[in-house]
Amino acid sequence: MEQNKIRNVAIIAHVDHGKTTLVDQLFKYSGMFRENQEVSERLMDSMDLERERGITITAKNGSYQYKDYWINIIDTPGHADFGGQVERVLRMADGALLLVDAQEGPMPQTYFVLKKALQNNLPVIVVINKIDKPAARCSWVVDQVFDLFVKLNAPDDILDFPVVYASAKNGYSLLDPDDEIKPGDHMTHISQMIVDHTPPPRGSSDEPLQMQVGTIDYSPYLGRMGIGKVVNGTMRLNQPIVVARRDGSIKPVRISKIFRFECDGKVAVESAGVGEIVAVAGMEDVTVGVTFTDAENPRPLPLITIDPPTISMNFIPNDSPFAGKEGKFVTSRHIGDRLQRETLSDVALHCEVLEDAVGFKVSGRGELHLSILIEKMRREGYEFQVTRPRVIFKEEDGRTLEPFEKLTVDVDEQFQGAVIEKLGKLKGQMEEMDTAHGMVRMVFNIPTRGLLGYRSQFMTDTKGMGMMTYVFSEYAPYAGDIVNRVNGVLVVKDPCTAVAFALFNLQERGKLFIHPGVPLYPGQIIGESSRSMDMVVNPGKGKKLTNMRASGSDEAVTLTPPINMTLEDCIAYINDDELVEVTPASIRLRKSPSSTKQRG
Repeated sequence: MEQNKIRNVAIIAHVDHGKTTLVDQLFKYSGMFRENQEVSERLMDSMDLERERGITITAKNGSYQYKDYWINIIDTPGHADFGGQVERVLRMADGALLLVDAQEGPMPQTYFVLKKALQNNLPVIVVINKIDKPAARCSWVVDQVFDLFVKLNAPDDILDFPVVYASAKNGYSLLDPDDEIKPGDHMTHISQMIVDHTPPPRGSSDEPLQMQVGTIDYSPYLGRMGIGKVVNGTMRLNQPIVVARRDGSIKPVRISKIFRFECDGKVAVESAGVGEIVAVAGMEDVTVGVTFTDAENPRPLPLITIDPPTISMNFIPNDSPFAGKEGKFVTSRHIGDRLQRETLSDVALHCEVLEDAVGFKVSGRGELHLSILIEKMRREGYEFQVTRPRVIFKEEDGRTLEPFEKLTVDVDEQFQGAVIEKLGKLKGQMEEMDTAHGMVRMVFNIPTRGLLGYRSQFMTDTKGMGMMTYVFSEYAPYAGDIVNRVNGVLVVKDPCTAVAFALFNLQERGKLFIHPGVPLYPGQIIGESSRSMDMVVNPGKGKKLTNMRASGSDEAVTLTPPINMTLEDCIAYINDDELVEVTPASIRLRKSPSSTKQRG
């Protein structure tokens, strides 16, 4: 493949601004599918969790042909919790396509991903997407994007960015939002922009081989595969080369397979030249950041720097009375091996063995980052318990520093009072406020601790009509104590099965989380108490049966539907003396064994 005919582009944007849909359309109109071929929606979102949640979790590679150019696309996650993915895949790109919603404009994660692209000196093409929205305001969005570039100190050549307007959902792009949509235009303008404004990859085929692994893929036949861009030299099958590891050691390896990306699939090739993005097999323990290089003249590339994690949780083996009933992998060794495998492919995740207990301390970028890992593990058959998330504090010059987030909320004017009041209690400081068309956009600087579990409260306060997004801002002095939960919980006294009659009487004392017929064990949490103290209850107490009937005492039992708690809700809800029990079939809340013993 000719080096000057290759274009490597990363698609970056805030979550839900349409990256994956745009990639679908670029592939569709490149002529790489048959006319009658069935193509799934959001083609690059291959994980079940990605399809269910409608977000991209892991960066993925694909490519298509435009005229006689080969365009490699890197689809990146938009959520800041998966920023580690963005940081490392930008090394493979020679340019970036920045997508911005035509109504919302730049959001916190837009700031985050653009900052990372500018740190890599990538030329940026701005795509104003979703121009078909009734409330689209393209010129305002372009001004906002320009202000963002200025705020990030972008160099003059990047400040003069090209702009293209698109509706990825409807499959068309325009150079001016007022232009008429011509049949056959489709996504040509975007592809042409990529060719014109993204430079071909630099490097020389005469130099010794250099290829740094940016992401990891897995094949059931070939095992772990490293994906990266050939920076210099040529990579060939069965070529004896060495791998420079993250710790500085060098190990000889032999490449058994090389795959080039075509659309969303892989095609085996004999060799790969400078600028090509390929997946290679041949090293079992390949990790992110290692460099495949020449055996006689090894030249490791600089290691990828990743922002530090801000939140940690303890993953401990399940020791509840129901332990081992629903999961396949239950021991600490199983859990440790799985976490170790995850850290090899996700460099933003840290795992260390607990010193004072059995289990592991897992640190990541945020609640979502860790909850996605927990969900992946439970679907694979793992059973374990997790503690409440804790932020990672730093000590500097005798002061305690904690992570702060830049929080942006978009709410209707009628809800702004309730949101400001709640965020004030969570130590949030308002920095900006903007009103337009009855909607208010507010920007807060708030401790990460304050945001744990706030999303569900926010959705209640705004009647489901608000939008909130946040991104890591800085480490700043400790903001003071924040109360997680005012109410106590309803705790099961004895092993039993929940009975409708007992639950009917208990619902006056609080909100329930369970249905009748659920088996329960001592210490399990089944609801939220209406008081600040925990309440020990017996949800298995049935009605005393007699052969006498009395009018008025035999009414039908009517239960209020219980609150369905998602995994994220449970993690955010618990206090420090409580645990979330996670199995492939259930998610349960429980008091930690030590607090149950104290209660007696």
